[in-house]
Amino acid sequence: MRRVPVPAALLCGTLLLVSACARETGGERPPGVPTGVTAAAGSATSVHVMWNRVAGEPPVTAYEVYRGRTKVQEVPGDRHMVDVTRLRPGTSYVFSVRARDGDGRLGPSSRQVRATTPAAVAADTSAPSRPGSLRGKAVGSRAVQLFWSASTDDREVVSYDVHQSGTKIHSVGGDQTATVVTGLRPGTRYTFTVRARDAADNLSPASGAVRLTTAPGADEGAATAPAGFRAVTHRAEDGAYYLDLSWLPPRADGVVTEYEVQLDGRAATSLVFGGQAPRDRASYSFYVGRTAGVAHRVRLRARLPDGTWGALSAERTVITESND
Repeated sequence: MRRVPVPAALLCGTLLLVSACARETGGERPPGVPTGVTAAAGSATSVHVMWNRVAGEPPVTAYEVYRGRTKVQEVPGDRHMVDVTRLRPGTSYVFSVRARDGDGRLGPSSRQVRATTPAAVAADTSAPSRPGSLRGKAVGSRAVQLFWSASTDDREVVSYDVHQSGTKIHSVGGDQTATVVTGLRPGTRYTFTVRARDAADNLSPASGAVRLTTAPGADEGAATAPAGFRAVTHRAEDGAYYLDLSWLPPRADGVVTEYEVQLDGRAATSLVFGGQAPRDRASYSFYVGRTAGVAHRVRLRARLPDGTWGALSAERTVITESND
């Protein structure tokens, strides 16, 4: 596979470049590497681990979660999160995830991520207050955005649990009061609530429920598109022209690691961020030729943590200009 040269300053962690045609491969392979793996303390004795869906044929039927080299959890292939419990307070742990397909093939391990549980709080039986003012909106056919008011606690709110019809589907840190839930079905009505959790694992009462209906059809919605998309061109010392792109990743209930760049209406390049994928402004530069005065239309979209593609960004037109 040919690699497109990219200045080192534009890389965040390891950036793997995959041409669109490279995806057309034959034969069955083991599942891919889970990306977007994160770990965050849910309490003094638990850690919430999340990852992005691994696509492939045959489909993934299970994920194995490891603490160090020890397998501690296994979840069905339609789940992309788990709470690892019975941990020690005030302790640092390392987690990784592997995917397994229906034929029993186990894919490579994800990168390792670290989380530290907070110190235990003696004799803490006071639960956080109920999260207030839960509200939200559908952002297309497969995602909703939720907002709520912060809870209070006599010590500290460590995390918030998001529930869908009574089942926990997500968790965010105690300093967050918003999230995007992806992987929903088009034209479907959902009910969400939020509960706060402290270091002693005390759970608040559930917030008031918010009922949201996703849009019909396959539109992902503008909120799943990269925001603040910018595109300019520059000429290198050897006379070659490059497009310099930058954008803000869409907010989602996971980490966005993969993007598709479309040039002049066709898929040109796929980017996969390894290591620590950017959560703030990301950037990328790629070669577009050696002729001045050529206009190019460019836009991009993100593969969301549930494995679906988000909406396309705004389209920008740039013209290769002479530096003479």
